[in-house]
Amino acid sequence: MPLVKPKKNLGQHFLRNEDIARQIAESIVSGPKNVLEIGPGMGVLTKYLIEQGYENFNVVEIDRESVEYLQQHYPILREHIWSKDFLALDLADLFEQNLTIIGNFPYNISSQILFKVLDYKELVNEVVGMFQKEVAERVAAKPGNRQYGILSVLLQAFYDIEYLFTVDENQFFPPPKVKSAVIRLTRNPVKQLHCAESLFKQVVKSAFNQRRKTLRNSLSQFEFSDEYRQDPIFTKRPEQLSVQEFEQICLNVIA
Repeated sequence: MPLVKPKKNLGQHFLRNEDIARQIAESIVSGPKNVLEIGPGMGVLTKYLIEQGYENFNVVEIDRESVEYLQQHYPILREHIWSKDFLALDLADLFEQNLTIIGNFPYNISSQILFKVLDYKELVNEVVGMFQKEVAERVAAKPGNRQYGILSVLLQAFYDIEYLFTVDENQFFPPPKVKSAVIRLTRNPVKQLHCAESLFKQVVKSAFNQRRKTLRNSLSQFEFSDEYRQDPIFTKRPEQLSVQEFEQICLNVIA
């Protein structure tokens, strides 16, 4: 039996497979100076990250029981365990550059974690994380795939995304009701979009909120020139468009 009781309200499912934990730790490729693990629980992944000897390694854990366990079993971490809510952290106050975020992320906040990464995209150069398989597939999906959606477009505008491997339910305690998967996000060279980022988000969200409709209908609230309205792109549905095509649409919105 585990020494920390998994808490349903925190979405805790503790990874039991040491080989998978090692594989996740070894998936960091950017050679970072700053590594932050989210939700370490009882440290099955943490122990392999400690072995890497990163210059600045910290963990953030909201569960007090897990914090006490980590303090007892990983004394080297005592000054580097933050008993806080990751979603409430101001990462720019804590790190100056080149941050890698890693973890077996709680599934109930995994999308929020990714949106926070986007908010700090100039700081976060890599993410390696365990997600619900469906979320991982959605994030990594390419145009033309039915799973391609809002998260896919917004993240792929700034990150290269790789689906690394699938993890079965029985590798956790308690086992979740779904399969899991590990993906890696690596910051791409894009510093800023060719259009206003706020407009880009608005257009992408509007398009996918009515994903079964063509863009002519789903983007009807935006103003375009009559000539541009005749562009064949408006006969497409949002899952058919690349990041660059969404940018092009934004450039043609009349303010």
